[in-house]
Amino acid sequence: MQSKAVLKEQVSSSLIRRSVFSDEPSIFTNIYDESVNVALWQRNLTSEVKADVNKFINTASHLERSAFIRAQHIEDDIRDELRTTILGDAFISNTCQLIDMFCTLFDLEQVGFRIRLLDLPMCPRFHIDRVPCRLVTTFSGQGTQWLDNNNIDRSKLGHGNQGLDDCESGLYPPNAHIESMTAGDVALLKGSAWIGNENTAVVHRSPPYRSGEKRLLMTLDIL
Repeated sequence: MQSKAVLKEQVSSSLIRRSVFSDEPSIFTNIYDESVNVALWQRNLTSEVKADVNKFINTASHLERSAFIRAQHIEDDIRDELRTTILGDAFISNTCQLIDMFCTLFDLEQVGFRIRLLDLPMCPRFHIDRVPCRLVTTFSGQGTQWLDNNNIDRSKLGHGNQGLDDCESGLYPPNAHIESMTAGDVALLKGSAWIGNENTAVVHRSPPYRSGEKRLLMTLDIL
Protein backbone atom coordinates (compact mmCIF):
# COMPACT_ATOMS: atom_id res chain seq x y z
CA MET A 1 0.00 0.00 0.00
CA GLN A 2 1.43 3.34 -0.99
CA SER A 3 2.23 5.60 1.94
CA LYS A 4 0.09 8.74 2.18
CA ALA A 5 2.87 11.04 3.30
CA VAL A 6 2.41 14.74 3.85
CA LEU A 7 5.48 16.92 4.09
CA LYS A 8 5.57 20.24 5.88
CA GLU A 9 8.66 22.32 5.27
CA GLN A 10 10.10 24.21 8.16
CA VAL A 11 12.41 26.99 7.05
CA SER A 12 14.82 28.96 9.21
CA SER A 13 17.32 31.61 8.17
CA SER A 14 20.07 29.06 7.58
CA LEU A 15 18.63 25.51 7.77
CA ILE A 16 15.59 23.68 6.42
CA ARG A 17 13.79 21.15 8.64
CA ARG A 18 10.64 19.21 7.81
CA SER A 19 7.96 17.36 9.71
CA VAL A 20 6.92 14.18 7.88
CA PHE A 21 3.50 12.58 8.41
CA SER A 22 2.14 9.25 7.17
CA ASP A 23 -0.35 6.51 8.01
CA GLU A 24 2.39 3.93 7.38
CA PRO A 25 5.21 3.08 9.85
CA SER A 26 7.72 3.11 6.99
CA ILE A 27 7.72 6.91 7.43
CA PHE A 28 10.23 6.40 10.25
CA THR A 29 13.06 5.77 7.77
CA ASN A 30 12.79 9.44 6.78
CA ILE A 31 14.42 10.39 10.09
CA TYR A 32 17.77 9.68 8.41
CA ASP A 33 17.09 12.55 6.00
CA GLU A 34 19.11 15.50 7.30
CA SER A 35 16.20 17.87 6.64
CA VAL A 36 13.70 15.85 8.71
CA ASN A 37 13.47 16.36 12.47
CA VAL A 38 9.98 14.93 13.07
CA ALA A 39 8.72 11.66 11.57
CA LEU A 40 5.17 10.86 12.66
CA TRP A 41 3.17 7.69 12.12
CA GLN A 42 -0.53 8.53 12.33
CA ARG A 43 -1.87 5.18 13.53
CA ASN A 44 -5.12 3.95 15.03
CA LEU A 45 -4.95 1.78 18.13
CA THR A 46 -6.77 -1.53 17.89
CA SER A 47 -9.89 -2.09 19.97
CA GLU A 48 -7.98 -4.64 22.06
CA VAL A 49 -5.23 -2.15 22.93
CA LYS A 50 -7.80 0.53 23.70
CA ALA A 51 -9.61 -1.86 26.02
CA ASP A 52 -6.38 -2.66 27.88
CA VAL A 53 -5.54 1.03 28.20
CA ASN A 54 -9.04 2.07 29.32
CA LYS A 55 -9.14 -0.64 31.97
CA PHE A 56 -5.80 0.53 33.31
CA ILE A 57 -6.66 4.24 33.15
CA ASN A 58 -9.92 3.68 35.03
CA THR A 59 -8.33 1.73 37.88
CA ALA A 60 -4.72 2.91 38.28
CA SER A 61 -3.64 6.05 40.08
CA HIS A 62 0.11 5.92 39.39
CA LEU A 63 2.65 4.42 37.02
CA GLU A 64 6.24 5.50 36.44
CA ARG A 65 8.77 3.01 35.13
CA SER A 66 12.15 3.44 33.48
CA ALA A 67 14.34 0.60 32.25
CA PHE A 68 16.90 -0.58 29.73
CA ILE A 69 15.20 -3.01 27.34
CA ARG A 70 17.40 -5.52 25.51
CA ALA A 71 16.75 -5.91 21.79
CA GLN A 72 17.06 -9.70 22.02
CA HIS A 73 14.77 -10.01 25.05
CA ILE A 74 12.12 -7.33 24.49
CA GLU A 75 9.03 -9.24 25.61
CA ASP A 76 10.73 -10.74 28.68
CA ASP A 77 12.01 -7.34 29.79
CA ILE A 78 8.70 -5.54 29.18
CA ARG A 79 6.68 -8.20 30.98
CA ASP A 80 9.09 -7.95 33.88
CA GLU A 81 8.69 -4.16 34.03
CA LEU A 82 4.89 -4.24 33.79
CA ARG A 83 4.26 -7.39 35.84
CA THR A 84 2.65 -5.51 38.74
CA THR A 85 0.24 -3.60 36.48
CA ILE A 86 -3.00 -4.77 34.89
CA LEU A 87 -1.86 -3.79 31.40
CA GLY A 88 -2.83 -6.77 29.28
CA ASP A 89 -1.36 -8.85 26.46
CA ALA A 90 -2.63 -6.58 23.66
CA PHE A 91 -0.91 -3.55 25.17
CA ILE A 92 2.30 -5.48 25.91
CA SER A 93 2.41 -6.91 22.37
CA ASN A 94 1.89 -3.45 20.87
CA THR A 95 4.63 -1.97 23.05
CA CYS A 96 7.04 -4.77 22.13
CA GLN A 97 6.40 -4.14 18.43
CA LEU A 98 7.27 -0.46 18.81
CA ILE A 99 10.46 -1.26 20.70
CA ASP A 100 11.47 -3.82 18.08
CA MET A 101 10.88 -1.27 15.30
CA PHE A 102 12.95 1.34 17.15
CA CYS A 103 15.83 -1.08 17.81
CA THR A 104 15.81 -2.28 14.20
CA LEU A 105 15.69 1.25 12.76
CA PHE A 106 18.72 2.39 14.73
CA ASP A 107 20.50 -0.98 15.05
CA LEU A 108 20.38 -0.89 18.85
CA GLU A 109 21.30 -3.63 21.31
CA GLN A 110 19.20 -1.97 24.02
CA VAL A 111 16.89 0.99 24.35
CA GLY A 112 15.91 3.38 27.11
CA PHE A 113 12.24 2.72 27.96
CA ARG A 114 9.96 4.95 30.02
CA ILE A 115 6.23 4.76 30.66
CA ARG A 116 4.21 7.14 32.83
CA LEU A 117 0.63 7.73 33.82
CA LEU A 118 0.21 11.51 34.05
CA ASP A 119 -2.56 13.70 35.38
CA LEU A 120 -0.47 16.87 35.08
CA PRO A 121 1.84 18.06 32.25
CA MET A 122 5.30 16.48 32.59
CA CYS A 123 7.09 19.19 30.56
CA PRO A 124 4.66 22.13 30.19
CA ARG A 125 7.26 24.56 28.78
CA PHE A 126 8.63 24.29 25.26
CA HIS A 127 12.07 22.71 25.32
CA ILE A 128 14.46 20.49 23.37
CA ASP A 129 15.78 17.02 24.18
CA ARG A 130 19.54 16.57 24.44
CA VAL A 131 19.38 13.08 22.96
CA PRO A 132 19.98 11.82 19.40
CA CYS A 133 16.36 10.76 18.87
CA ARG A 134 13.34 9.98 21.02
CA LEU A 135 10.21 7.98 20.18
CA VAL A 136 7.08 9.42 21.78
CA THR A 137 3.59 7.97 21.85
CA THR A 138 0.50 8.63 23.97
CA PHE A 139 -1.87 5.69 24.40
CA SER A 140 -4.53 7.83 26.09
CA GLY A 141 -5.09 11.56 26.38
CA GLN A 142 -3.62 14.46 24.44
CA GLY A 143 -0.34 14.03 22.59
CA THR A 144 2.94 15.93 22.54
CA GLN A 145 2.97 19.35 20.85
CA TRP A 146 5.76 20.95 18.84
CA LEU A 147 6.61 24.09 16.89
CA ASP A 148 7.64 24.44 13.29
CA ASN A 149 11.29 25.41 12.99
CA ASN A 150 10.25 28.55 11.10
CA ASN A 151 10.30 31.78 13.14
CA ILE A 152 11.42 30.22 16.43
CA ASP A 153 13.70 32.38 18.56
CA ARG A 154 15.68 29.66 20.35
CA SER A 155 17.34 32.21 22.61
CA LYS A 156 14.01 32.32 24.47
CA LEU A 157 14.22 28.67 25.55
CA GLY A 158 15.05 27.90 29.17
CA HIS A 159 16.33 30.86 31.19
CA GLY A 160 16.13 32.98 28.05
CA ASN A 161 12.41 33.40 28.61
CA GLN A 162 13.20 35.70 31.59
CA GLY A 163 10.30 34.25 33.54
CA LEU A 164 7.69 34.95 30.88
CA ASP A 165 5.25 32.38 29.52
CA ASP A 166 6.26 30.90 26.18
CA CYS A 167 3.41 32.75 24.47
CA GLU A 168 4.78 36.05 25.80
CA SER A 169 8.56 35.56 25.68
CA GLY A 170 8.97 35.91 21.91
CA LEU A 171 9.84 32.22 21.43
CA TYR A 172 7.26 32.06 18.66
CA PRO A 173 5.00 34.67 16.99
CA PRO A 174 1.40 35.11 18.20
CA ASN A 175 -0.05 33.55 15.05
CA ALA A 176 2.25 30.51 15.04
CA HIS A 177 0.62 27.12 14.50
CA ILE A 178 1.33 24.57 17.24
CA GLU A 179 1.43 21.00 15.92
CA SER A 180 -0.15 18.28 18.07
CA MET A 181 -0.06 14.49 18.20
CA THR A 182 -3.22 12.57 18.99
CA ALA A 183 -3.65 9.39 21.04
CA GLY A 184 -2.13 6.48 19.13
CA ASP A 185 0.26 8.58 17.03
CA VAL A 186 3.93 7.60 17.21
CA ALA A 187 6.62 10.20 16.53
CA LEU A 188 10.37 10.25 16.24
CA LEU A 189 11.71 13.58 17.53
CA LYS A 190 15.26 14.42 16.59
CA GLY A 191 17.24 15.96 19.47
CA SER A 192 20.32 18.13 19.74
CA ALA A 193 22.67 15.14 20.14
CA TRP A 194 21.93 13.96 16.60
CA ILE A 195 25.01 14.89 14.57
CA GLY A 196 24.22 17.92 12.44
CA ASN A 197 21.09 18.76 14.41
CA GLU A 198 22.72 20.59 17.29
CA ASN A 199 20.92 23.87 16.53
CA THR A 200 17.65 22.53 15.13
CA ALA A 201 16.39 20.02 17.69
CA VAL A 202 12.60 19.75 17.85
CA VAL A 203 11.06 22.36 20.17
CA HIS A 204 8.20 20.58 21.95
CA ARG A 205 6.16 20.35 25.15
CA SER A 206 3.49 18.40 26.99
CA PRO A 207 -0.04 19.49 26.02
CA PRO A 208 -1.91 22.02 28.18
CA TYR A 209 -3.64 20.56 31.23
CA ARG A 210 -7.25 19.41 30.99
CA SER A 211 -9.04 18.86 34.28
CA GLY A 212 -9.53 15.18 35.05
CA GLU A 213 -7.52 13.93 32.07
CA LYS A 214 -5.04 11.09 32.44
CA ARG A 215 -2.32 10.53 29.85
CA LEU A 216 -0.48 7.26 29.34
CA LEU A 217 2.84 8.26 27.77
CA MET A 218 5.63 6.04 26.54
CA THR A 219 9.05 7.15 25.30
CA LEU A 220 12.06 5.30 23.86
CA ASP A 221 15.58 6.71 23.72
CA ILE A 222 18.74 5.85 21.83
CA LEU A 223 21.35 5.05 24.45
